Amino acid sequence: MTNNILKKYSIALIMCLCTAGALYATRPDGAIVEKTVNNNLNSNRTMNENLNLTQKWDKVFPKSDKVNQSKVTFRNRYGITLVADLYIPKEQVAEKMPAIAVSGPFGAVKEQSSGLYAQTMAERGFLTIAFDPSYTGESGGEPCYVASPDINTEDFCAAVDYLSIRDDVDPERIGIIGICGWGGMAINAAAIDTRIKATVTSTMYDMSRVNANGYFDSMDADARYELRKQLNAQRTVDAKNGSFALGGGVVDPLPVDAPEFVKDYHSYYKTDRGYHERSLNSNGGWNKTSALSFINMPLLAYSDEIRTAVLLVHGEKAHSRYFSEDAFKKLKGDNKELLIIPGASHVDLYDNQAGVIPYDKMERFFRANLK
Repeated sequence: MTNNILKKYSIALIMCLCTAGALYATRPDGAIVEKTVNNNLNSNRTMNENLNLTQKWDKVFPKSDKVNQSKVTFRNRYGITLVADLYIPKEQVAEKMPAIAVSGPFGAVKEQSSGLYAQTMAERGFLTIAFDPSYTGESGGEPCYVASPDINTEDFCAAVDYLSIRDDVDPERIGIIGICGWGGMAINAAAIDTRIKATVTSTMYDMSRVNANGYFDSMDADARYELRKQLNAQRTVDAKNGSFALGGGVVDPLPVDAPEFVKDYHSYYKTDRGYHERSLNSNGGWNKTSALSFINMPLLAYSDEIRTAVLLVHGEKAHSRYFSEDAFKKLKGDNKELLIIPGASHVDLYDNQAGVIPYDKMERFFRANLK
């Protein structure tokens, strides 16, 4: 692949925030639920948000008969209501269970990969939640379809808030799983939140790095300057229009010269395999200016200070493998692991189609470190 092609796809995909996709202009169909949030974390404030929550099973994976699933909500530190699917093993073996919060991939929803991971880990005895990050899916936050390294890191910490005060969760045994772009958010959360006792990333992206440098660090300062000009010109357009233009989701139809990893994204997000009506990547994309949040705000700045256990999982053939390898080099301590899955691509770790997600290894890792 030539450097010119890399730069072309880097700028194009950054404008839609790395193959994000989009929701429609309105929230999904479903019963309107008006929630009054007034809990002991913020007892002096009441916040109302109207969110459309569907109660039907609308995941892209089959429902397990080994777990109970329900929908829950909680707020992050910025007052945004997050919506999650809660998965509890039907055969609960302890009064207080270890718990895991899951999110990602970047631009996906909880009905896709994160829900599959959460349900599978619940089958293995963990209480789990898969949540929609702020501004996406069924979660709150306005305007929709934006991302932020700060707020999205906070989303993981808010999930820990929720889990830590549940009567059926041991607050000393909480872990997180971040998939794709949320792998970087998970490591960032582990660096700030000492309540997180174990972290797994799967097919991780460093969203700050890819937005600032392009794929494979192909963008130089001049290319970055051109990107800034495009993004800030779009800000002016949005200001004039009084609305935010969407950047477009996964490329469709595929151009002839599309890199293999773009084809892989298409095979998941744009087909029956993984398409979902609320998924940004499956539809119209993030706001075009969302990349501005990441270019000047590097993630992983203090990842070398994480004292708890971290497992990074990546495919041998994944275009994104260098993100995990470089992140692993920065981690310190003998409780950090890098697992490379032979023959696997980036998207192979999104679902069970290739059968390579190392659930056995993840279970052993969490059992060893959530005790």
